[in-house]
Amino acid sequence: MNATSFEGAPGQGADATAALGRIVLLTTSHRVAPGLLSWPAWQVLHAADRVLCADGAHPQLPYLREAGIAVEEAAPTAQELVDACAGGGTVVVVATGEGEPHLTDGLARLAGSGRVRMPELELLPASYDLPGARLLDLVQVMDRIRAECPWSSRQTHEGLAKYGIEEAYELVEAIEAGDREELREELGDVLLQVVFHSRIAEEDQDAPFSIDDVAGGIVAKLIHRHPHVFGDETATTPEEVKEHWLRTKAVEKKRTSVTEGVPLGQPGLALASKLSSRVRTAGLEVPLPQGEGIGYDLLALAARAEAEGVDPEAALRAAARAYRDAIREVEGQSQT
Repeated sequence: MNATSFEGAPGQGADATAALGRIVLLTTSHRVAPGLLSWPAWQVLHAADRVLCADGAHPQLPYLREAGIAVEEAAPTAQELVDACAGGGTVVVVATGEGEPHLTDGLARLAGSGRVRMPELELLPASYDLPGARLLDLVQVMDRIRAECPWSSRQTHEGLAKYGIEEAYELVEAIEAGDREELREELGDVLLQVVFHSRIAEEDQDAPFSIDDVAGGIVAKLIHRHPHVFGDETATTPEEVKEHWLRTKAVEKKRTSVTEGVPLGQPGLALASKLSSRVRTAGLEVPLPQGEGIGYDLLALAARAEAEGVDPEAALRAAARAYRDAIREVEGQSQT
């Protein structure tokens, strides 16, 4: 690297009365387009006596130079940087992706020694990550895995379908267990399924779509189904919100039956509860079918649970966990 030489820079003792100057460490986010910096950052850059960057390929450099800022490719030591500020100068260091830990550690050691008169030190974030910015990292990682991983590059929607079901159940388990750390992890696993399927969908020859199309679709749907938030309608209770949702959904789907859109492949109790909910919400009077066998008994129990605001699947899982604990207790007693 053709680093700018710092030889001959005035030392701290050259003029005891000289101003100590200022060192500004300028950080940027790779998740924000290069050149989109804050106004305070542009002010500091234009006013600086020297602007340094150790990485000659830093994505910000072309935009800084286009704005008339002379950037030197240099990687000074902490002492050299302090010396460069002697006489009251301001030196801006455009941080690389690692954040210049060697430089900041060196400055901290100098400041802690008590033997060096330190210039003013400032950390100035020039661009910030917006909420959700790490999703861009996930998309980039998924792109590389899809291209380079022997397993991931061969996966299909059909082959991944079972994992989507598994991850959804594990998410529900984490919620019911009240484990916050597990919840965070399982949400990530579910999110991975969305990004993975979207990445595969980009390669479809007939009807490709991307994660941006997926996100754009759900954004449009949410806005349309929340006219009380994004439009002129009013909703002050959860019931009114649900009414808005169902009305706009009915217009979107143009369904001829309340049973349309109910996946028949879901667990039986959940299926029975969903059908019962659709009937009740639509204000229909549909007697439960009568028949012999446990299936009809379970159907009636699921409908009753839904009418009472109880999720029959969650209730049964809770009872099953209690049964599991009882089994383990008996097993423990038999082993003593």
